[in-house]
Amino acid sequence: MTGKTPPKNPHVGHRERMRERYRKEGIEGFAEHEVLEMMLFYCERCSDTNVLSHRLLERFGSLAGVLDAPEQELRKVKGIGEVAITFFKQLPDFYRCYQISTSKAPRIYNYAEAGRLFLNRFQGMKEECVQMMLLDSNQRMRWCGILTKGSVTASAIYMKPLVKMAVQYDAVFAILAHNHPSGAILPSKEDLQVTEAVRDALRTVEVTLADHIIVAGDQFLSLHDGGYFDRLFEVCPLGKVADSKESD
Repeated sequence: MTGKTPPKNPHVGHRERMRERYRKEGIEGFAEHEVLEMMLFYCERCSDTNVLSHRLLERFGSLAGVLDAPEQELRKVKGIGEVAITFFKQLPDFYRCYQISTSKAPRIYNYAEAGRLFLNRFQGMKEECVQMMLLDSNQRMRWCGILTKGSVTASAIYMKPLVKMAVQYDAVFAILAHNHPSGAILPSKEDLQVTEAVRDALRTVEVTLADHIIVAGDQFLSLHDGGYFDRLFEVCPLGKVADSKESD
């Protein structure tokens, strides 16, 4: 025995390092062979996916070439298994399903439409609750859900998760909404303070707070359409954008 520690295998932990790099940096900094290698992680659990990804690119020229290659041609590449071949054939179909699903997302053309949507979402709620809707640049809904339950104050709404959510969904516009179980439709001083606080938080990530809607029973009030935004800060452009989209 020499007592020397054997050298570390550089491949140990490689897959997890690649995943962590993706989580931190996104896909843009990866070369094509690295993208293909990560895809193969889920199909080839034990083989050297780096070597296999290079073989595939050498034969088919590009990532698109690999995904479009006939099954019989893929089988000619040393090391590839049936699971990977099926996965490659499924990927374009998965993406097509995603595109169809995205195109079905509701599009919010005006504040009244947003108000009616929230009216339905607050039906039957007996406690105060804050919800938020996130929209993309075409005003299609990216996400809509509950932020918090209980008293609506600026201190009760945690701004960091709210901002993180807006960034995760690549939002351009946000619409805040909460209910008044008491039935009073007009905004309180706290409601206006919350509006300003949320607007300021979203502005740090270039997301526009388009409206704050209050729901009371079977009624709703848009703070934007009610003129409250004019008094608080510059009028949000959502309505103008919607009008221009309809006229195109």
